[in-house]
Amino acid sequence: MKKLYALLPFLGLFLIACEDDEAPIVTPPEPDPVVYTAGTANFSKYVAIGNSLTAGFSDNALFRAGQEASFPNMLASNFALVGGGAFEIPFMADNLGGATLQGNPLLGNRLILSFLPDGPAPTPVAGTGSTEISTKLTGPFNNMGVPGAKSYELLAPGYGSLAALALGAANPYFVRFSSGEDATVIGDAAAQQATFFSTWVGSNDILLYATNGGSGTDQTGNINPATYERNDITDPNVFANALNGILATMTAGGADGVIANIPNVTDIPYFTTVPHNPVPLDEATATLLNGSYAAYNAGVAGALNFLVGQMAITQEEADMEIAKRTISFSAGDSNAVVILDEDLTNLTGINSALINMRQATAEDLMVLTSRTFIGSLANPQDPTSINGVAIPLEDKWVLTPEEQTAISNALTAYNATIEALATQFDLAFVDANALLSELKTSGFPLPDGSTVTSTFATGGGFSLDGVHPAPRGYAILANAFLEAINEKFGSNLPGVNPLDYTGLYIE
Repeated sequence: MKKLYALLPFLGLFLIACEDDEAPIVTPPEPDPVVYTAGTANFSKYVAIGNSLTAGFSDNALFRAGQEASFPNMLASNFALVGGGAFEIPFMADNLGGATLQGNPLLGNRLILSFLPDGPAPTPVAGTGSTEISTKLTGPFNNMGVPGAKSYELLAPGYGSLAALALGAANPYFVRFSSGEDATVIGDAAAQQATFFSTWVGSNDILLYATNGGSGTDQTGNINPATYERNDITDPNVFANALNGILATMTAGGADGVIANIPNVTDIPYFTTVPHNPVPLDEATATLLNGSYAAYNAGVAGALNFLVGQMAITQEEADMEIAKRTISFSAGDSNAVVILDEDLTNLTGINSALINMRQATAEDLMVLTSRTFIGSLANPQDPTSINGVAIPLEDKWVLTPEEQTAISNALTAYNATIEALATQFDLAFVDANALLSELKTSGFPLPDGSTVTSTFATGGGFSLDGVHPAPRGYAILANAFLEAINEKFGSNLPGVNPLDYTGLYIE
C-alpha cells in the first residue's frame, strides 16, 4: 500500500499533463443574421391580380382561412421583410364558405372530408355562409383575385355591379369590394398605384369548359366575347388582347411584376381520380347487359356498312367506328362506363335508336364529380336504370380526346402569349404548368420526409374540389413565385415553409 501511495503524486502530475494536452473548448460565434434585400424591386405596395387561384379559393369555396393561406398573402409576408406594406384582403365573413344575396343562399358551401360508412368522401358542410354579397366592403384591397373571372372580364365595366348581378352580368365576389357600379377589376387594382404586382389569369378561359366535360363551345376564331356562353373556351386572340391590356395598365406607372402561365388542366386530380372502368359486374348481370345492347351493336354495324355502300365513308373508317361503338361487358370489377360522344358519326337519320353512344376508354377523362353519379339510378323506381351502365353518361361527365385536344390547343396558345408578354413587359416568369406537372409525376419532398403530390385527398397538394390547391400546395406555388422574383430582381427572399400550412382541412 505504501508503494501505491508513493505513486499518487506522479499519477496526479500525469493527469494534469493530459488535461493540458486537451484542446480548449471553443464556443462558435453566432452566425450573422441574414440580411434580406429587395434587389432592384420595390415591394412597398403589392397588388395581386387574378381569379380563384389568387383569391385563395379551396375546397370548392372562398373562406377566411383559405384567403389567409392564399399565395399572394404568403408573398406579402416575404415582401414585409424588405419594406413591403400592409396586404389588405376582402375577407369573407366566416370559414364556412357560401354567401347570401338579400338573405337568400347564393354560393355553395365548401367541402370537408367526412368519413362515411363506405369510405371517406368529400361532403358539403351544413349551414349557410354568413357573407352577404350586398354588404359593401370598404377598400382598397391588395388581393384583387376574383373567383370565376375570365381574362377579359377583369377589364369589363360593371363586373362588380350589384344591379348587374341579377342579370348574370357581374361577379358576386367582386360586387362585395368593387369601388363602384361601373368599376373594373383592373381599374381598381391600378388605382392603388402598385410598385409591384402579380398576375395569374387565364385558367378560367379553358377550365370551365374542362370541368363541365367539354359541354361548352371552343370559340377559337370568334373574337366577340359578348357572344360566349359561360363554359366556352376563349379565343386565343381575345385572351392575348385582354392580358396585354392588363399588363399595360399595371406597368404604366413603372411597377415591376411577376406573371405565371397556366397549368394543364388534365394534370389536376379533378380529371385523374375517377377511372374510366369502375363498374363491377357479376356473370349474370354482364350477360343481361350484353343481351340488352345486342340490338344496338348490330344496328351500328348495319348502319355504318350502309354508309360504306353509299360511298359516304370507307370500309376502314366503318370498321374502326364499329369497334369503337360496340358495347360489351364481362364479369369483374373493371367494366368501362357507357358515355355519349358527340364526335361519333350521327346515325340517327338511319335509325333513331342509334344514338352517339360508346364505352369509355383510358383516353377519356372522367370528371371528379362523376364518382357519385356513376352507378346511381336515373329512375329511383327502376333498379335497372343505372347511370353509366344502362343509361349513358352525358357529355358533362367526361372529357373525350377531341375535347382534350381543344383544351390543349388553347392552352398552348395562351401560354405562348404569357411568356411573350412576360418578356415584353420585363416581368419575372413562373412556369406553373411545369410545376403542376412535376407535382403530378414525382411530387415535392419536404424537410420532414413527406412528399406532396397531386393525389386526391391524401397527396396534400390539392384541396377536396380537385381543382384548387390546398394551403400546402399554395405554399409550393408561392415559393415558385418567390424563386422567379429573386432570380429576376436580385432579391433574396426566403420563401415559406409548406409544413406551416395544412394539406387538408378536416372538420
